[in-house]
Amino acid sequence: MNERIFITGASSGIGEALAIEYAKRGAILGLSARRTEKLNQVSKKCEELGAKEVLVYSLDVTDENKSTKIINEFLDHTQGIDIVIANAGVAYSDKISSGDPTQINKVISTNVIGVTNSIIPFVPKMKEKKSGKIVIISSIASFRPIAFHAGYSSSKAAVRMIADSWRMALKKYNIQLTSICPGFIVSEMTDTNKFPMPFLLQTDDAAKKMVKAIDKGKKTYILPWQIKMILYLTRWLPTPLYYKIFF
Repeated sequence: MNERIFITGASSGIGEALAIEYAKRGAILGLSARRTEKLNQVSKKCEELGAKEVLVYSLDVTDENKSTKIINEFLDHTQGIDIVIANAGVAYSDKISSGDPTQINKVISTNVIGVTNSIIPFVPKMKEKKSGKIVIISSIASFRPIAFHAGYSSSKAAVRMIADSWRMALKKYNIQLTSICPGFIVSEMTDTNKFPMPFLLQTDDAAKKMVKAIDKGKKTYILPWQIKMILYLTRWLPTPLYYKIFF
């Protein structure tokens, strides 16, 4: 049976790369993002690469009602879900000196509320079928904060904790929870970074590794391995000293 997979933030970066990897496996894809034109380009590419069917949805994941409506439309059409990947996210700076909390609030809303909006509507169907995989894209920033990006770091820590909590709550229904914590991946998000990005990974390479981790049922997957080792070896190191040494 063809896998039924729903991916948010699929118009570029990790979301697009994951869609392409699953298209090669002949999956039925539900792809959502705010940028419809780019999403349609990804959809066409996925169809050319072997996806059985690609359903495209224009969606801002912070919109609770529309998220639920679109997910229900997808479920009605496919009669189920095998993998949902909550990938949509933003990484703006906090702008803490601006006097305006709008930007940091947008980061937290997109990265946290966007995840709950993207996943919870799928849970009843997964529980009914007693199967399914939930994937949340977190970040290495959930372990170590990035200066001037407190909103991003805290939101990614929050969704990693959400995954850990839901894993325990949904285990008896045979529902797999995987949180993925990437380091620096080539994408529109990282293109604007003006600070060093050690062990930068190409997007397609990262996606292949993520798909393997999901297939294996990894609970928390940190990539690349160099970053994982550094986090492990320096877990007791004060954050300011950590950044002085490695950045």
